Amino acid sequence: MNEISRNRMKKELKLFSNSPPSGISCAPLNDRLDLLSAQIIGPSETPFEGGIFQLEIQIPDRYPFEPPRIRFLTPIYHPNIDTSGRICLDTLKLPPKGAWRPCLNVSTVLMMIRVLMEEPGSEDPLMTDIWQEFRYDYTTYTEKAKQWTRQHAMGSHICQETSSGSGKIASDVNTAQSESKLDKRKGLAETDNVDSTSKKAKFS
Repeated sequence: MNEISRNRMKKELKLFSNSPPSGISCAPLNDRLDLLSAQIIGPSETPFEGGIFQLEIQIPDRYPFEPPRIRFLTPIYHPNIDTSGRICLDTLKLPPKGAWRPCLNVSTVLMMIRVLMEEPGSEDPLMTDIWQEFRYDYTTYTEKAKQWTRQHAMGSHICQETSSGSGKIASDVNTAQSESKLDKRKGLAETDNVDSTSKKAKFS
C-alpha cells in the first residue's frame, strides 16, 4: 500500500469514527489499512430489517484512483448481490463501465450499498431469477429474503463474527430500533388525531 493510499485511509477512518453513517460501522482488520471489516444493519421496512450484514473491504494499492473491492460475507437474498457476496453497483467499477471517482470514499460507498439493499437496481442484476421474483412475485421474494435474513444475519453467530465492534454495532442496532419504534408511534398518534378530528366533524 503506497503512501498516498495509506494517508487517505487514515483520514477516512478518522472521519468515519467521528461521524459514522447511520446503521453502518467500519474498522481495520488487525490494524491493517488495506483490509477493513464493515457491518450494515438491515434497513427498516425491508426484508433485511433486524439483520446485521458483515462485509469485507479490500483497499487496492492505487486507491483512491481505483475503487475499493467490497463483498458481502453474510449471505443475502438480493438481485444485485450474488452467492459469493459480489455486489453489482456502478460506483464499484471504473469508467467507462462504472462511476467510481477519486472524490468518493468508503463511507459513501457503504451508504450506497445500504440504499441498494432498500431499492434493488434494475440494470444488469447479478441474480436474474431473484430479480424476476422481485419484479413479478414480490411476496415470494420478501418471504425468501426474510428467511435468509433470519438464517444468516441474526442469532448468536452474528455476535461472534462482529465481536471486535460489538459495542458500536449494538448501539447502532438499538438506535435504529428506537427510531423505528418512534416513527411507528408518531404514525399511530397521527392516525388517532385524524380519527378524532373526523369524529368531531361528524357530530358537529
